[in-house]
Amino acid sequence: MHTEVIYTCPMHPQIRNVGPGNCPICGMALEPVVARLMEDNAERDDMARRFGIGAALTLPVLVLGMGAMLPALDLQRWLAPAVTDWMQALLATLVVWGAGWPLLVRAWQSFRSGRLNMFSLIGLGTLAAWAFSALALLLPQLLPPAFKTDGAAPLYFESAAMITTLVLLGQVLELHARARTGSAIRSLLALAPNSAVRINADGSEQSVPLEQVHVGDQLHVRPGDKLPVDGEVLQGRSSVDESMLSGEPMPVEKLPGSKLKAGTMNQIGSFIMRAEQIGSATMLAQIVRMVSDAGRSRAPIQKLADRVAGSFVPAVIGCAILTFAIWASVGPAPAMAHALVAAVAVLIIACPCALGLATPISIVVGVGRGAQQGVLIKDAEALQLMEQVDTIVLDKTGTLTEGRPRVQHVVAAPPYRESDVLAYGAALERASEHPLARAILERAAGQATPQLVVSGFESVTGQGVRGVVAGVEAAFGNEALMRSRGIELPASDPGLSAARAAGETLMYLALKAAYAGFISVADPIKPHAQQAVAQLKAEGLHLVLLTGDNAAAAAVVARFTGIDDVQAGVMPQDKYRHIQALQQQGRVVAMAGDGINDAPALAQAQVGIAMGTGTDIAMNSARIVLLKGDLRGILTARRLSRRTMRNIRQNLCFAFVYNIVGVPLAAGVLYPAFGLLLSPMIASAAMAASSVSVIANALRLRAVPARP
Repeated sequence: MHTEVIYTCPMHPQIRNVGPGNCPICGMALEPVVARLMEDNAERDDMARRFGIGAALTLPVLVLGMGAMLPALDLQRWLAPAVTDWMQALLATLVVWGAGWPLLVRAWQSFRSGRLNMFSLIGLGTLAAWAFSALALLLPQLLPPAFKTDGAAPLYFESAAMITTLVLLGQVLELHARARTGSAIRSLLALAPNSAVRINADGSEQSVPLEQVHVGDQLHVRPGDKLPVDGEVLQGRSSVDESMLSGEPMPVEKLPGSKLKAGTMNQIGSFIMRAEQIGSATMLAQIVRMVSDAGRSRAPIQKLADRVAGSFVPAVIGCAILTFAIWASVGPAPAMAHALVAAVAVLIIACPCALGLATPISIVVGVGRGAQQGVLIKDAEALQLMEQVDTIVLDKTGTLTEGRPRVQHVVAAPPYRESDVLAYGAALERASEHPLARAILERAAGQATPQLVVSGFESVTGQGVRGVVAGVEAAFGNEALMRSRGIELPASDPGLSAARAAGETLMYLALKAAYAGFISVADPIKPHAQQAVAQLKAEGLHLVLLTGDNAAAAAVVARFTGIDDVQAGVMPQDKYRHIQALQQQGRVVAMAGDGINDAPALAQAQVGIAMGTGTDIAMNSARIVLLKGDLRGILTARRLSRRTMRNIRQNLCFAFVYNIVGVPLAAGVLYPAFGLLLSPMIASAAMAASSVSVIANALRLRAVPARP
């Protein structure tokens, strides 16, 4: 099925166009809304070809036009002046109207639409120099004496050709830079394979392009294959490297029923999977889309550049007209010729390329760098606001903790061993539906604990379970169950005291009506949570722990991580209100969470930060996603925000200073004192250099380190 490709402008994302073209506002080349693995280099190649032709034709024009300044290259010693003039005219016309045709088209479109931009100035300047020279060559008698020296009017074919060639060079460099900023997106796209092995209805296998895979198809994944789509394991088992999503180096075991994500790498096993999300619905495609959208979003700081650019071009045209008038009135002979040179130089040097690129190029590079580090920044405003955040609200479960209970301690009372306690407890929990049963069964499976036969199983609501295990009467549950069975617990046990102090959930085991030991379960704190909290506090940020869990569990996590402000037993709507209360105090709040219950608070905070290991709803509500679920990603996002905003301010400052200094120089402010008048060629070179400088400065963001 044919799908139309929608293109947009990197500077004006509201522009949508079917197929490639130029932005009607700024004239820049449009780029695909949906990133593609295979880069479309057609425009860049075309501009490069035009630049090559333009440069080859401009060089002899320069030699012919400036031969008098370079005696060794002065061809007029062998050729008549009329011949060299006509040669200049021919070559310059090929450059301006041939190689530079796209520039003239964009200039015409800007005047026709009334949206003046940098190409308006380029077109005016280039055509003014070319048209004056053509008139001086073809009909010199029509020019007034003020344009002539010794009866002849000067020619500016070399200026028109050189300006065109330098602008083409700037376009090539810009397109190269934009291609480099998209490298992070293409590296993400490259994680998905190009094909999949589909199992047909008759049981045969067929390798098909990824575009031909449909929801419900059964796919065979072999050892070493990248997973083609999101789905579920139907048959077989294997280990899958999901480090691209979770950041964890250990492969994850996949059994029937396990969920799979496109782009992850299968290890040594083989299995059959069912395709559930394909194409743009896969998590990998959503990540790519978020990065692309964020790169095209507009930071509030860009509004300043937009307001300036909106009135900048008319002001420059007015300045050029004023410059022409002053030079024509009081300038030295030939006054009109000098006036034309100065006016063209003003038009060219004030071209707002650097001003227009200052913000979007930094945003694109910054967002791309964040994606490479596992920090997905959904919009430019979030990137700007992150450096202003002074308060960070943290959820507990899944954010500071792993969000999955695990056995912490297995303690046996003589004469029993730890393996006995685990075996009896797992045997009873195997028939239980208690939420903590999974943690105990996982621990038992990991230690290859033998499975014991259970009979007479009974679940005691709110207390635990009991039954006969391998012929032995057993009970496993909380303290209330032990009291109801008349089981006396140890009065002083260091292990019990330590587990209680750590906020772990205790489950006691009784065998033959006597205490035999306990198993403690807790949601472990993430390995780097304490380090991340310490680093965030070191930056002067106020940290708040906001959790729906009980006060005891919250206090343990807060004490371990070093968070002083703790609010426990908080419902989702209360989290939302708490964020509002902090904002009413004048605080700029970032909220980090991972669950559905965090979604309202994530949306309310100035910057919502979701754990990539959490729910889709949380990630959709947040403006920043930490793919690895590592809180140190907040530090990465904050550092990237500071670096990007500093980079933008540098770019804007450079663009403003460049124009503040460049326009007066082009207008001839130095001529009265030093006799210096800026050539349009020099102005064109300076304009191109300003754009290249802004792009080069933005690309420095690619070197931002991965860790604070």
